[in-house]
Amino acid sequence: MSVLEQFQKRKDFLICIDSDGCAIDSMNIKHVQCFGPCMVREWELEGWEEAILERWNKINLYSKTRGINRFLALAETLKEADQNFIRIQGIREFSEWCGQTDELSNQSVEKKYQDCGQQVFQKALHWSKAVNKAIAGLNEEQICPFDGAPEGIRKAYQNADVAIVSSANEEAVKREWNRYGLMDSVDICLTQSEGSKAYCIGKMMEKGYARDRVLMIGDAPGDRLAAEENGVLYYPILVRREAESWHRFIGEALPYFLKGIYQGRYEEERKQEFEENLS
Repeated sequence: MSVLEQFQKRKDFLICIDSDGCAIDSMNIKHVQCFGPCMVREWELEGWEEAILERWNKINLYSKTRGINRFLALAETLKEADQNFIRIQGIREFSEWCGQTDELSNQSVEKKYQDCGQQVFQKALHWSKAVNKAIAGLNEEQICPFDGAPEGIRKAYQNADVAIVSSANEEAVKREWNRYGLMDSVDICLTQSEGSKAYCIGKMMEKGYARDRVLMIGDAPGDRLAAEENGVLYYPILVRREAESWHRFIGEALPYFLKGIYQGRYEEERKQEFEENLS
């Protein structure tokens, strides 16, 4: 029986919380220390490193494409490098494949390489594996909750059922949340193995929550879309303003949500602020 099937509704309110870049300060370090540098090394882009890494971080962290799949981000960054700095062999084919394939994963990239033999796919796979190895080697102490997040999660748990809704690896999510005692304030952990964020929220809705009593807390456009696809409320954690966002959740957004006055003007103001922050 899956965790979704086992789950028992505890309260009338449900708060869903994303993990990476939302509750846990892990996105920045992974992109700055792992994703970008591994790409520079794999494609020997050291001569243009500063400009290329700036674009990588903009695409993945500081714009409306925040949270994009790693291979889509790779295709876009390499395409720009090909246009502006140095010839990237096979980038047109790789970019086209990324836009057409039904699956973007190490397994699908490996299969494509086996089918076509183009080096760009072999390099993309080698890069992705190097990223995973680099992430696994990060100092655990560098990955911690944002200021205000532990208190916000605890207060949410006192008043609502709390679900982690993340597209990350379940083992990594639980390890990070357990390290700081956050799993004690969680009713259910839903990650990539259960399905997309939109799917997980939808399955939780089947437990009997009213739409205006479900709130998704996230940091990326995909989180907002998952909430909107299910007709539930959305509260953004703003990049570079995470602590501010969590403290406002505690003192303002959570009370509004529990009183039934979050929906409407207040939520629209938060969404507008979210859009403007990802310029």
